[in-house]
Amino acid sequence: MHDHISQAIGTPDLVQVEDGLVCLRFETMKVVSATAAVRHLLDTGVVRPGDTVLDSSSGIYAYALALACHRYGLRCYIVGSTTVDETLRVQLSILGAELEQMPPSDSLQLDQNRRVQRIRALLAAHPDWHWMRQYHDRIHYLGYRVVAEMIRAELGGRALTLVGGVGSGASTGGLATALTELGVPVTLVGVQPFGSVTFGSDHLADPDMIIAGIGSSIPFGNVDHDRYDVIHWLAFRHALSGSVDLLRRHAIFAGLSTGATYVAARWERRLADVATLFIAADTGHRYVNSVFQRHAEAADVDTLQPHEINDLREMRLPWSRAHWRGMTRPNATPEVRHAPAR
Repeated sequence: MHDHISQAIGTPDLVQVEDGLVCLRFETMKVVSATAAVRHLLDTGVVRPGDTVLDSSSGIYAYALALACHRYGLRCYIVGSTTVDETLRVQLSILGAELEQMPPSDSLQLDQNRRVQRIRALLAAHPDWHWMRQYHDRIHYLGYRVVAEMIRAELGGRALTLVGGVGSGASTGGLATALTELGVPVTLVGVQPFGSVTFGSDHLADPDMIIAGIGSSIPFGNVDHDRYDVIHWLAFRHALSGSVDLLRRHAIFAGLSTGATYVAARWERRLADVATLFIAADTGHRYVNSVFQRHAEAADVDTLQPHEINDLREMRLPWSRAHWRGMTRPNATPEVRHAPAR
């Protein structure tokens, strides 16, 4: 029996959706990284019960951090994106977290830069507060060790293709690192939206919608570029088709990033006769209006295929794929801290 709801929310399910294709389904994946990061900070004396931790978030990490603080008796301060919706605002308030939301902006980069600037101002005024730095501090890798142990126990130690949205880099990086340490050979496949600087697609804009959460307009230190074997870039309409197909065919209700990851994972499974595991990071509730009510627009995913590239300049919408190793790597931020060795 769990003693806090964060444990239940952070415990994923493994669902075999097709022969050799497995979904790692979370209710809210970032609870895993936020909870383990806060526990590590408490265990090492960096923070103490009653202290304030803060971070920037577009939504899901804010909820995860609020749950971790609720569990361990910390104060939580979130500098939130314009995308934080009313449902989340109410939950954060009741959980005791303080949310400061940025004003509306047409630019994701401006929104992210504003949040970082505001955090720096808050730290100057409150030097005793601790900045979690979900995008740059490798303590956010730590929580995925338990998940990797579950995967190994269920699937065995045979070779595995792991497919996931890159985002902050913590989930795919943490899982791949932990699985490798457990002796599981891993091919790591990252999924990106167009318009993200992380793997060099910022020169192409998606005319429909950027897929939130798996890309970025600023460099993230937690992304270990050299760890990824393959990268897929998918546009909104392909991700929508994946989300709808995953619900229609397999009854899994998951978010837009999962739809993109599912499409990429199905392709990787065709190419290699090894078990392919794809990450479903959250549920589809936030996307009822923007994705699922548009289910009639969904394409047949069996007809979709990527444009294979050898150079970032060859990239094109709606779907490009590249063997990443050996390609030119985008500039990464120098602002990186590593978690102490376990």
